[in-house]
Amino acid sequence: MTSDTITVERTIKATPEAVFALISDAGRHAEIDGSGTVRGTRQESRPLSLGSTFGMAMHMGVGYRTSNTVIEFEQDRQIAWKTTGMNGLIGGRIWRYELEPVEGGTLVRESWDVSQDKQKFLLKRSKMAPAAKIGMRKTLERIASTLEA
Repeated sequence: MTSDTITVERTIKATPEAVFALISDAGRHAEIDGSGTVRGTRQESRPLSLGSTFGMAMHMGVGYRTSNTVIEFEQDRQIAWKTTGMNGLIGGRIWRYELEPVEGGTLVRESWDVSQDKQKFLLKRSKMAPAAKIGMRKTLERIASTLEA
């Protein structure tokens, strides 16, 4: 990985409003997660907004928890959150979704941005970067299958 960001995109046959409603509901992240690591949220399902915080139960070999803060927000167009763990001692990667209305639906871009991650050096050289790209493609497939059904 030479860049700090990996991005995948897909056109989904749904309105930006419908896609955003799904993505911005932290309680549904386990449902759409293509990586298989998200096991659930630590609070009730609710729409996110700028500054919202939410915790996730995760599993990658072992169970762990993350804390997430929404750092970018434009209703029905863009949302991003920064993920940390161990009370902020690790992490800092950013998950970003950008939505663009196009003919036939919405172009959805998902990005994995490690520019602010405390383990950036290791992440860029590990197997996590290619795995993140595969997981993001599967996430977009799950969003499409949920909304296009």
